[in-house]
Order: sequence, then C-alpha cells, then structure tokens
Amino acid sequence: MDNFISIISLFGSGYSPLEDDEDVYAHNRYKDSPWCSPIKVKYGYASCRSPYGGYYKNILGTKCDIRCQKGYELHGPHQLICQSNKRWSGKVLCKQKRCPVLSMPPNGGFKCSDGAYFNSRCDYYCSPGYQLKGDRIVQCMDNKLWNGKPASCVDMEPPRIQCPSIKEKIAEPNKLTARVFWDTPEGRDTADGILTDVILKGLPPGSHFSEGDHKIQYTVFDRAENKGTCKFLVKVRVRRCGKLNAPENGYIKCSGDGDNYGATCEFSCIGGYDLQGSPARVCQFNLGWSGTEPSCTPMNINTGVRTAAALLDQFYEKRRLLIISTPTAANFFYRLQLGMLQPAQCGLDLRHVTIIELVGVFPAQLGRIGLKLMPPALALQLRLLLRIPHYSFNMVVVDKHGVDKERYPFPATPAELFTLIDSFPLRKDEMKLQAEDGQSCP
Repeated sequence: MDNFISIISLFGSGYSPLEDDEDVYAHNRYKDSPWCSPIKVKYGYASCRSPYGGYYKNILGTKCDIRCQKGYELHGPHQLICQSNKRWSGKVLCKQKRCPVLSMPPNGGFKCSDGAYFNSRCDYYCSPGYQLKGDRIVQCMDNKLWNGKPASCVDMEPPRIQCPSIKEKIAEPNKLTARVFWDTPEGRDTADGILTDVILKGLPPGSHFSEGDHKIQYTVFDRAENKGTCKFLVKVRVRRCGKLNAPENGYIKCSGDGDNYGATCEFSCIGGYDLQGSPARVCQFNLGWSGTEPSCTPMNINTGVRTAAALLDQFYEKRRLLIISTPTAANFFYRLQLGMLQPAQCGLDLRHVTIIELVGVFPAQLGRIGLKLMPPALALQLRLLLRIPHYSFNMVVVDKHGVDKERYPFPATPAELFTLIDSFPLRKDEMKLQAEDGQSCP
C-alpha cells in the first residue's frame, strides 16, 4: 500500500548541507555539531524546535512533533529528536485510516468508491423482489466508523395466518373455569414459503380459562422477519346467583367465588349475638340461594339459672369473660380497674369480652352483668366454682371454651389484657375476619 503509507526520509550522514544557503551558514557556525537529515512526512506535518533558534531545524538536540493529515493516523512516536549519531530517534509514518469491512447483505450488495478507506462512499442495492431497509449510502469517517447503519434487503410482504372464530363456553357447576379447545392455525409465506417462528400469546388450546374474555393471538415470521398476526376471543361465562352480604353484627365466608353455581356461604355472628335463620346457603342451578336469610340478634343472658355452670354455658364459644371480684364497692383496686376499663370498651367489644362484677361478701353480695343483676346465691356459686377469693380484689380471664386463662391479684391495664387475649388461638381467626370487614377501634 505504497500510496497510503508515508515514511520519514532519513539520509543520515549522506545529507549535503550545501543545497541551502542558510544551512551553509549554519554548518560553518556549528561545524562541530552533528546534523540530521531534514524531516519530510508524507500526509503529515513536523513541527520542530532547535536549541539554537528557529533556523536550525535539524541540528543536534532538535525536537520535532509529528502530526498526520485528517483521514490518516500516526504509527510511531509523536516526537523525534536529532541524536549525536546524526540520526533521528525513531521512524514514523502516516497511514490512511480504514473502517471495518462491510458485510454483504443477503439478496443484495454494495459498491464503494475507495474500498473501506477514509472518505470512501458505499452505495447499497438489492436484488429484484427485495426492498432496501436502512441507509442506502454510508461513508467512512475520520473516527474509522461508517456514518450510517448498513442496509439490508428484505421481503416486505408479511406472511398470512387465519385464526378460528370466537370460542364461547359456560363454566361447569361449582367451577370458575372452562376447558376450551381449538385447532392451531397454520401460516403461509407469500415469498419463499418458509416460516421461521410461530408465536402464541395467551393460553394454548386445552387450557382452563377463567371467567371473562381472553384474547388469543398468533404471530408468524418469515425469513425476512416480516410478521403476520391473527386474533380471536375465548369467552367463558359462569352461572351466578348474586352476591350475599354478611348479616349486621356478623360474618360471611363463601367457597368458590362467593356466588357461582355450587358455592356455599356460611354465616356467623360476633360475640354477644345469636344467629337466626340458615347457617349456610348454597347457590342453586336456578340461580337462587337455598335456605332463608340469616340475621344476628343480641345475645339474651339468662341470670335466672340455678347454677354457675349453667350461666357459663351461655357464653360457650360466644364470649370471653372478665370476672372482677371485690369484697366492697369502695375497694381501691376495684375502682381503679373499672376506671381503666371504661375508656377501653371498644377494645373489649372487639375482642368479644363480657365483664362480670362480683361485689361484696355473702350473704351481702351481688353479681352484675352489664345492667342485669345476679342473685346472691348465683354470684356465690360462681366464686366457688372458679375458686375466687372472697376478701381481696381478684380478676379472672376466661376464654370462649370456659378455660381459666389468667388471674390478676392487682389491677391490669387494658393493653396487658388485650395482649393476653390476642394470643388466644380463636382470636387470630377473629382478627382476620375483622380486618376484612374493616372493624377497628379509633
């Protein structure tokens, strides 16, 4: 590549200084100093600095900075120094820059004015039946990169594909899905007849589809990366009876989706309320619910029972009990405990807690559940059954299964009581239902 490469002409001691009057003067003045050959850089420049002044460009100690013209790059050191052996400290050349070799596009080609060298211009073309995609003309730049994106020749006509019509199906009883089948569509390419990929977007045939409309899309590609697409809908319907609501002061728990054919809804009441009506209802084929509408009515506590066990049975699996016993109504611990519980009534109700007060010493004693008074004999039986002291303050926590869970000889804060009750097994399920129903205390 002699026409693209330049080298420095270095003639060493063979240089004749008599060719230049200025050099003759300099040679006579510095005849004992070694001289190097003049620098000539093809396709480049040399900027020299002599220790004896601007006229002596190749005397001992002269330093020359080498640069190349635009489109050329330097091979060798950036600076040369004239040495005592009358030779420069190295060799340099300016070589024409070259861009990466372009790839020949399938079904087409290109023609370049000067190969892949700087400033060369390449024109792309395509074979008959193909269209050019990308930049038609690219040029090799000074940064050794082409100024455009190499073009390609592609078949622009997309392949064809035909999808089935809408698929509709009713979900089976007690199910929320339906299984749907169809024949996979086949694509056809209009150019060379070859398809590279068939892509499905959505569930494949034979899948279980949930209720609603599902878009199924097939996409095919040919070798030129053109794509053809078709779409259709899978529609699944579920027979429904309509949603049921939880009774006031109660909960509802349903299977399935809550109102689909075959779903069962079970009802329960919060502590202190009794369920009236059907405890469970089923969505039937005629889209109606079985049974009667349930309701929750306030719990009616009978204080006229003859035994303490009969009294406690009324609260079984419905309410927790906080039994406060004191020898007198003036007891300091008793009054302090009631004072702490009064502002915490919401938290007690949320945890299904009923307070039973046992005040006095037999025979001058009475029991109270809210506004209902208990006969002295029944209050005495309750103390004896739970072994509660008669002559000192005492508080007992009883869970919904009638189990004595904790006793307090001194007043307890509502926070302490709530922490204890929230650790009970049944309480975890209650908290979950209350959270779903949005029940909470301010």
